[in-house]
Amino acid sequence: QVQMVESGGGLVQAGGSLRLSCVASGVTIDDRRMAWFRQSPEKGRGGVACIRADGSTVYTDSVKTRFTIARDNAKNTLYLQMNSLKPEDTAMYYCALRSGSGGTCSLSPLGFSYWGQGTQVTVSS
Repeated sequence: QVQMVESGGGLVQAGGSLRLSCVASGVTIDDRRMAWFRQSPEKGRGGVACIRADGSTVYTDSVKTRFTIARDNAKNTLYLQMNSLKPEDTAMYYCALRSGSGGTCSLSPLGFSYWGQGTQVTVSS
């Protein structure tokens, strides 16, 4: 049984930083595409960043210079380093894993078969 467990969310002031982690179990992530999504009542769900098995990455425009997605295959863990946080980054953040190996990275939720329960990030102004 595949499980994805996020951690690292919390309350932070604007300009601050947080590091999210997502530990996968029941699956080896080495050859999988993984991504972070976020959801808020105002904006709905949207892709934040995606990383391929070869380490190449895709980011949504609003986070490109501030967030970094990374993976540690030895620890079966996905990370999201978030710097210079803004109130508009407030959302529930989810990690996701695609079934199958290879392919391009996309910020669409389609094709991501496994999801974590989410971790809340709140940025105060």
